[in-house]
Amino acid sequence: MKKTLLTVSVALALSFSVQASTYDDLIQGAKLGDVAEIRTLLGRGASADTTDIEGNTLLMLAARDGHGDLVQLLINHRAKLNARNAAGDTALALAALRGHLRVVQLLTDAGASQSVPGWPPLVYGAFGGHRQIVTWLLGKGANIDAASDNGMTALMAAARGGHIDIVKDLLKAGADTTKKTDAGQTARDIALGNNNTDIASLLGSR
Repeated sequence: MKKTLLTVSVALALSFSVQASTYDDLIQGAKLGDVAEIRTLLGRGASADTTDIEGNTLLMLAARDGHGDLVQLLINHRAKLNARNAAGDTALALAALRGHLRVVQLLTDAGASQSVPGWPPLVYGAFGGHRQIVTWLLGKGANIDAASDNGMTALMAAARGGHIDIVKDLLKAGADTTKKTDAGQTARDIALGNNNTDIASLLGSR
């Protein structure tokens, strides 16, 4: 009986060790964009929706760091496109914030939503000054006046960062200049508060 219990204990310990090793390999592989490693692990039955301790899925980790080929692999393995991490961000939002246009394109073409609660990808793209991403997301049906949890729109985010070309694009596309944050600030107020007087003047003329 003791030998049987010992055998079972050893088997369980080995099983947990293998699982832990696989988990570590998945997370590290996603961060490095190691397509071959992730493909092998998925082929062995690993979940494409494995998450790290902060709730980041493999897709989020790959999207955040711009690993387009790995993003495509995970999409092909039906990874959850609209999962949110502990901060409330999706893979698409993280890619937009970091300026990874190809990844944004892959995710939106695969059906990733732009209207998941939290900070909209369009706001993140504008905040980061990523004009091509803003243009792409608008072309994919983004709500131009969608706001973050504190009421910040893409126009406000661009005004804050001094990204005048994005401000002009958003105005041309019909962005609402009268929207206010939870603190009661408009895009013009935010521009002035950040010494972006050229943008403030542009917004004031509207």
